[in-house]
Amino acid sequence: MTHTEEFIEILNQVKSNIHADMEMGLESPFMPDLFKGSRETSATGAGSLDELERSIGDCRRCKLYSGRTRIVFGEGNPRARLVFIGEGPGREEDLAGRPFVGEAGRLLTRIIEGGLGLKREDVYICNIVKCRPPDNRTPEKDEAEACIPFLKEQIRIINPEVICTLGRTAAKELLARDFKITEERGGWRSFTGIPVMPTYHPAYIVRNPSREKELKGQVWEDVKKIMTKLGLEVKK
Repeated sequence: MTHTEEFIEILNQVKSNIHADMEMGLESPFMPDLFKGSRETSATGAGSLDELERSIGDCRRCKLYSGRTRIVFGEGNPRARLVFIGEGPGREEDLAGRPFVGEAGRLLTRIIEGGLGLKREDVYICNIVKCRPPDNRTPEKDEAEACIPFLKEQIRIINPEVICTLGRTAAKELLARDFKITEERGGWRSFTGIPVMPTYHPAYIVRNPSREKELKGQVWEDVKKIMTKLGLEVKK
């Protein structure tokens, strides 16, 4: 056996071991770019967003199911370069079964279309939890933990170039650490190698009309960083 053949054999064995770990839901000690995206399905068995949504079924994995009208899975381009992640559905989203369709959603749409110069259907929009928390409260730890594996699968399937988290909860749960949005927004983070830009949730702007101009200005600064990362023309 030549050195080249021996190297290939070792490489194939490492690849096989990594995939075996992944199929069992384990985190491999490392994940070289060579292997990223090389498998079609994951531990959930989902190879597409449609399959993943079907796998959720009539979800009762946490107590939020008892008060929901509809599961709000997410919507947009399944091959989006940019994914927006919010906290959870509100009343209008719960009724419609779609994310960000209320007042905050309309502001997000203006950010996407007026700021980024994209269409809403060009991006993908989802939340940390897929059922509405009572009175739109912050999702509790067990609720987020029950739902975040599906969010991670959405990200894996879409494989975006950039993620934008909206508000403290989205950044905290995705990055698995405490997060101070007023101090840490606007700085790049990373999730599985994907750049993450945390910014304010549109609802925070809506709830603070006296600071609207200031907050929108800060979000615009964050949006410009996303545009630069995606190679989009930044408006002056």
